[in-house]
Amino acid sequence: MSPRLLRAFFIVLICCFSLIFTQNVDAQTTEETETPVAEQVDDQTAPETPVEAPEAAPEIDPAEAQLLELARQKIETDRAYYQALTESAKAEDIAVTETEADLPVESGPSLFDPANLKAKAQAALKQVISWLKDPSFLAQIGAIILAFFLAPIFAAQLRKKLFFFRDPPEKGMKLKIVRDYVYRVRNFLRAIMLVALLALFAVILKAIPMFEQTWMVKIAQGIAVVFLIYRAIKEFLSNELLQKIGIWTAIPLALLAVFGYLDDFVALLDGTIVIPMGDSPITAMTLVKLGVFGGLFFYLGNLSSAKGQDAIRSQESLDDSTREVVAKLFQIILFVAVVILVMSFAGIPLSGLVLIFSAVGLGVGLGLQPIAANFVSGFIILFDRSVRKGDFIVLPDGQEGYVEAINMRSTTVETTDGKDIMVPNTTFIDNTYENWTHTDPAQRYEVYFGVAYDTDIEKLEDILIPAISAYDKVLMKPEVPDLELREFGPYSINFAIEFWVSGIDDGENKFTSDLNFIVWRTLKENGIVMPLPQREVKNLK
Repeated sequence: MSPRLLRAFFIVLICCFSLIFTQNVDAQTTEETETPVAEQVDDQTAPETPVEAPEAAPEIDPAEAQLLELARQKIETDRAYYQALTESAKAEDIAVTETEADLPVESGPSLFDPANLKAKAQAALKQVISWLKDPSFLAQIGAIILAFFLAPIFAAQLRKKLFFFRDPPEKGMKLKIVRDYVYRVRNFLRAIMLVALLALFAVILKAIPMFEQTWMVKIAQGIAVVFLIYRAIKEFLSNELLQKIGIWTAIPLALLAVFGYLDDFVALLDGTIVIPMGDSPITAMTLVKLGVFGGLFFYLGNLSSAKGQDAIRSQESLDDSTREVVAKLFQIILFVAVVILVMSFAGIPLSGLVLIFSAVGLGVGLGLQPIAANFVSGFIILFDRSVRKGDFIVLPDGQEGYVEAINMRSTTVETTDGKDIMVPNTTFIDNTYENWTHTDPAQRYEVYFGVAYDTDIEKLEDILIPAISAYDKVLMKPEVPDLELREFGPYSINFAIEFWVSGIDDGENKFTSDLNFIVWRTLKENGIVMPLPQREVKNLK
């Protein structure tokens, strides 16, 4: 983890400590302040309990009457005393309020005030000393240290004892992809064991009445979870963008879960309505689920689509066109299934598909007509097999090449010099093009040459045709090679040899080049001259 991120976590940890210090100090101050006030109020209010005067007897003795009179005087005296005391307290409160009102309003103690800093430091020191005397705090420190030392020991034992952590997966074994992922987990087994041990110790401390506090263990567990998720994301996600998304989403959620605030956060998202939709509104939580499950399922869907299409295209019992059709149908069905799964996991009712399809229909009607036309044209091409993978085609603009792939929107054509041309599928529906290998790969080519006018041209066919036919790539069907006289040129008699071969004369195939060499060698061996242009220059005086 980067040093900047480490510093951020330590700052958060220090803030948590400071918050706990402040809360404890304020609680103690409040208790000390409120206790005398409560006692004073009790003392003041106690005498105000009404005292019922004894009912007069029918006949009262003079001594008893004197005692009753003294009791009445005592009660009146006490009542006057407590009333005066109450009025005095009220007067003091009013005086204090007026005095405070006269004082200048201050914004509070400065953060860098030496007296304030000293008070804070003393309060923090007092709190630390109280923690060090608290068995619960010491038990938490011991649990953290014990988990820190036990985690590497347990991780090393798991690497030695469990074969899927010990032995790397071999090529060709079953479920190799799963084994690869499991084997890579061994790189952060220590972090996994640390999180597990801290969670176990937190449960144990919670169960013991003497050590029921676990806040320190929770903080340590949160930091361990951050390291674990960070290592896992860096190990399994190679894409830099996915790594950033994972770090800034998975780590905060994990911290909320560790400290017990995840349910409150989920409830907040569930209560935030984004799009009202009757009984099933779209909430912020729905959008979060849509993003998370959409990214997950579409990532897995792309992997499954690639693997499935490769498996379909490897079926030699099907021809190329059928394989392409089945592969595209598999891709579409998988896409529809992924969309339904994402909506189900996100909590969007399937009736919401009506809204989506309406939006798609509106988009097609307004601006997606070319895309929709290419999409439909791709299916027409696949089903009518007018163009197949591997065909050599010549496009309306004169470009030519081999069909490499027929996609949803376009067809990829690779030229003979290695360039890829992305041709919209509607080109093969709306325009005329040449397909040289649609039904038969056999092609007819020609080689040209000329001989001098004094050559015995009658014997050329007997000399050249056997040499041409001996070339192993020349076909005898649909026609055997033949020699044709094309024209009488100014310097030579020009001939052409027509021949059939299987394939396109380019790349690995060099049909015309090889036959030109054969013609040159054959004519030279038989003493036949291929004339050059000659020009006579006369000096007229």
